Amino acid sequence: MYNRIRELRQDNDLTQKQVGEILNMSQTGYNQYEIGKNDIPTKILIKLAEYYNTSVDYLLGITDEQKPYPKKK
Repeated sequence: MYNRIRELRQDNDLTQKQVGEILNMSQTGYNQYEIGKNDIPTKILIKLAEYYNTSVDYLLGITDEQKPYPKKK
């Protein structure tokens, strides 16, 4: 899971500080997620999935399918 959020950040040419700002948190706080020191709260996982246009399952490593699920109507 932690590798996925780092890879997505790097693929989008973002710094940890920029992602922290998107999530309304510090770079240090976000870094703790990337290195696996802190578990990522559900609220943050959802924000990351929405930002990167993927699914929480992809971020968690449950699937290798990066495409998000269809939204509820």
